Amino acid sequence: MSLPLLIREVRALSAAVEALRFGEPVDTVYNPLTYARSSHENYLTRYAMGRKRVLFVGMNPGPWGMAQTGVPFGEVGFVRDWMGIRAAIGKPQREHPKRPVLGFDCPRSEVSGRRLWGLFAERFGTPEAFFAEHAVMNYCPLLFLSGGGGNLTPDKLPAHEAEALRAVCDRHLAAVLARMKPEFLIGVGAFAEGRLRAVGDGAGARVIGRILHPSPASPAANRDWAGAATRQLRALGVWNGA
Repeated sequence: MSLPLLIREVRALSAAVEALRFGEPVDTVYNPLTYARSSHENYLTRYAMGRKRVLFVGMNPGPWGMAQTGVPFGEVGFVRDWMGIRAAIGKPQREHPKRPVLGFDCPRSEVSGRRLWGLFAERFGTPEAFFAEHAVMNYCPLLFLSGGGGNLTPDKLPAHEAEALRAVCDRHLAAVLARMKPEFLIGVGAFAEGRLRAVGDGAGARVIGRILHPSPASPAANRDWAGAATRQLRALGVWNGA
């Protein structure tokens, strides 16, 4: 049986980013599309196929989320208990001693993922109800770590490295938009909104916007993030009602 086109495209993205090289300040790079492939493709197969009215796009994996589970914003509890996904997770080619990959045995909670999926679970109840019209993806599949184990986001890369990464990720995002044909493109944070505007302006979406990133590093996100995000989505016309 041939693989679904979306999964073939994700595997092509994984191979393309594997070919890129990164120097200082990056010390270690994790690609969960490889060592967590089974979990990620389970997520795609169950929840990301076909057309979607709304596509949420994040920046890149967090060390306690997708880096552990292979699912965007993949807080262990929500991936395992709400989505019903649990799979064997391997190891990155090189593992930073301060950021071990423990898969579904990871005891740390990924706050951004807990907030994001918590909002969706509270509003929709079941994953089937949410994913009927929504999907969640990451723009970049790679986690970048400094020598000390700090999380480095793609916007902190040197210009030539960032440009090479954008070329690969923009191409994949364009393919996803062509496949899902979303009416609403919602960046989770300003960076993701910027890439959606750069890539998605000609994709036929009615609205391109963003919600506040749920990271605890943002003071605004620590003051009723769910309420703020809900108000933003209502203002954009994505959601109706309370």
